[in-house]
Amino acid sequence: MNSVWVLLIAAASFFLGYRFYLRFLIRKVFPLNPARLTPALEINDGVDYIPAKNWFILFGHHFASIAGAAPIIGPVIAFSVWGWGAALLWIVLGSIFMGGVHDFSSLYVSMRNKGCSISEIGRFSISKKTKYLFSIFILLTLILIIAVFLYFCANTFVNNPEIVLPSLGLIPVAILVGFMIYKMNFNISFATIFGLSSLALLAYFGNLLPLSFGGNAQNYWIIILAFYCFFASIMPVNILLQPRDYLSAYLLFAGIGCAVVGIFLTRPVITAPAFLTFKGSVEPIWPMLFVTIACGAISGFHSLIASGTTSKQIPNEIYAPRIGYGGMLLEGILAVIALISVSVLAADIFKDNLASAGPVGCFGKGYSFITLPLLGKYGESFAVLILNAFILTTLDTASRISRYVMSELFHFKGRILPVLFPVILASLLALSGKWMSIWAIFGAGNQLIAALALIVVSAWLVKNKKRIRFTLLPAIFMLLTTMAAIIYKLNYFLKTGNIVLSIISIMLTLLGVSIIWEARFIFRKRVS
Repeated sequence: MNSVWVLLIAAASFFLGYRFYLRFLIRKVFPLNPARLTPALEINDGVDYIPAKNWFILFGHHFASIAGAAPIIGPVIAFSVWGWGAALLWIVLGSIFMGGVHDFSSLYVSMRNKGCSISEIGRFSISKKTKYLFSIFILLTLILIIAVFLYFCANTFVNNPEIVLPSLGLIPVAILVGFMIYKMNFNISFATIFGLSSLALLAYFGNLLPLSFGGNAQNYWIIILAFYCFFASIMPVNILLQPRDYLSAYLLFAGIGCAVVGIFLTRPVITAPAFLTFKGSVEPIWPMLFVTIACGAISGFHSLIASGTTSKQIPNEIYAPRIGYGGMLLEGILAVIALISVSVLAADIFKDNLASAGPVGCFGKGYSFITLPLLGKYGESFAVLILNAFILTTLDTASRISRYVMSELFHFKGRILPVLFPVILASLLALSGKWMSIWAIFGAGNQLIAALALIVVSAWLVKNKKRIRFTLLPAIFMLLTTMAAIIYKLNYFLKTGNIVLSIISIMLTLLGVSIIWEARFIFRKRVS
C-alpha cells in the first residue's frame, strides 16, 4: 500500500474528529466561558501558576510534554509484533474517541477547579481515600516514566554523540529566551527567532564536535540527566519549562512538516504485512497492543500534564480545545509518521536496527529514508535530535509533577525534598538497563492512569449533573484492557524472577482495584 494514502486517511479522520466530535463534546458536556478567570490569572504565584504570554507558547509546552518519545517508540514496537494495520487503527480511533476526550476533559475539569491535579479532583468528586490511592498510583507510574526516559535519553547520547551539544545547549538558550520574554519584555517573534537560530548553530557545531564519554557512557549520562531532572523541576515554569518546550515544539513541527512533504515526494510503498497475528511473536494483541502504543492513542500521562502544568498556565478557557484535544490529534499524526517511517524499511534493515539500536535507531533510519530529498544525509541525526528534545521535556515535566504529588501526599513545604525520592528511585531503575520490562509495565500503568482519570472526570460530571457516556465508556474499555495487561505482565515477571517489577505490578493492581471500588457509584449510574 502507498504510504501517502495511509497518511491522508489518518489526517482526514483527525480533521473530522476535531471538526465535529470535539464541537459536539463542547456543546453537550464541556461548555466554555471566555469571561471566566482561569487559575493562572486567579492565583498567579510566580512559580507554577503563571499565565502564558499567548496560547501558542502554552501549546508548545503542552505538546512537547505529552509527545516525548512514546508516540515514536510505541508504534515501532507494535509494528514489529502485530503489523502496521492494527497499530494504525488503534492510533486513529484511540486518538479521536479516547485520547482527545481524555486530554481535553482533564484540562477542562482542572481549569474549573483552580488548577487542581486529577488526583485532588478525585478527592472531592469521589472520596478522600481516592485522592491518596490515586496519588500513590500516579507516583509509581511517574517513577517508571522517568526511569524509562532516562534510559532512552542516555542511549541516544551514546549512539548519536552529535546531538549532545544541541540537546543540552538548548537548556541555557531556553533560559535566555524565557528571560527575554518575561523579564525584558522582548517581542515574542524576536525571541523565538533568536532561540531557533541559536539552536540551528548548536546543531551545526554538534556535527563538528560530537561529545561522548569513554567506558560506561550510558550510566554516566543517566546520572547527569538525573541531576538535570532535579534542578529543572524546581525552577519557575516561565524560566525553563515554557520557553524550552516552546522552542522544542518548533523542532517537532519542522520534523512533522519534513516527514509529510517527504512522504508525498518519495511516495514509499509499504510492503510489510498490515497484520501479522493475534498472538504476535511474543504477546497477544489484546491487551498488549493497547498498552504498547500509549502516547499516540491515549495516555494517562497526558492527564497529569493537563491538570498538573497546563491548567496552571492557560490564560483563557477558549484555548482548552485546541491545546487539549488538538494536541492529542497532532501527537496521533506523529505516531502515524513513526509507523510509516519503519513500515517502509526493508525487513532485514528493520530487524538489524531493532536489534542494534532499538526503536529509536529504527525510527531514525526510516525517517532518513522518507526525508532524503529534503534533509539528505542529515535526516537520521535530525530525527534523533527531535526525539531527544522531547525526551528531555518529558523528564522535566514528569519530575515536576512528581514533586507536586509528593507535596500533596506528604505535605512537604519546600521544593527540594519532594523531588529527590522519585528521581533517585527512577535513576536506580534506569541503571538496571532492563528498559523493555520497564516499558511494558510503564505502558500498562500509564494506561490505567488514563482509565482512572476518565473515571474521576466522570465522577465530576455526575456531581455536576452532566452526561457521562463520552468519558465513562472509554474509561471502561481502558480499565478492562490495562488491568488484563498488568496481570499478564505480573505473571511474566513472577516466572522470570523480576522481584522489583513484580512488586510494582502487584501494587498497581491493588491500587487500581481500590480506586475502582471507591468509585463504584459511577458504574451504577445510567450512562446518559
